[in-house]
Amino acid sequence: MDMGIAGRTALVCAASKGLGRGCAEALAAEGVNLTIVARTAETLEATAAEIRKQSGVEVKTVACDITTPEGRAAALAACPQPDILVNNAGGPPPGDFRNFTHEDWIRALESNMLTPIELIRATIDGMSERGFGRIVNITSSAVKAPIDVLSLSNGARSGLTGFVAGLARSKVAASGVTINSLLPGLFDTDRIATTFAAQANAQHISVDDARKQRMKTIPAGRFGTRDEFGRACAFLCSVHAGYITGQNWLMDGGAYPGTF
Repeated sequence: MDMGIAGRTALVCAASKGLGRGCAEALAAEGVNLTIVARTAETLEATAAEIRKQSGVEVKTVACDITTPEGRAAALAACPQPDILVNNAGGPPPGDFRNFTHEDWIRALESNMLTPIELIRATIDGMSERGFGRIVNITSSAVKAPIDVLSLSNGARSGLTGFVAGLARSKVAASGVTINSLLPGLFDTDRIATTFAAQANAQHISVDDARKQRMKTIPAGRFGTRDEFGRACAFLCSVHAGYITGQNWLMDGGAYPGTF
């Protein structure tokens, strides 16, 4: 299927590895020119070089902390008028909420709620004026089914979800701009190792046992891959997804047991 977005421009955050990289690679495969952002310059440049080689699209890099005003300014200077915005940032650390400080909560909100909102605010009017825009927020399956050791993530990402629910249904929807969220369950990324370490510590079991224990809860019998996640993102960014907005797409291999 031709996604109809060749020649468009995308700003993809936290794109040097993991799910963000999967989204960048999938968009590049559709002919989208990229500006990719991550904190570690060496990893970011290596990823950019691989994407250029694979797809032949233009790939700009901005090594910065997107959760800071300075980082956002640098990213937007490199890509001031994106047609596509993929919001993504590393999740806050797991743990018992009793041990989190006020500063921990503020950092979580800055990373996983306020930063996406600031980037949306900076780009959405331009998208509306041009008559096309796709915003995809990478959140978490914890928005749908909260995980006890991820209280910082549960709170911050749910706040973003509530904000987007209202904005996506405002007048921007009639201007060709869609805003959706992808809710990943367990994907085989670096992030999963951190989650399993916390789970193992809480249950006094090995990390390998924690991994096997969680895999048994997934009807698909496996963890997700960044490639399939990226392709889902590319579809939401396509011309074919113009009637999909304000939605939360759960990608968890069937782990969520509910109907709605």
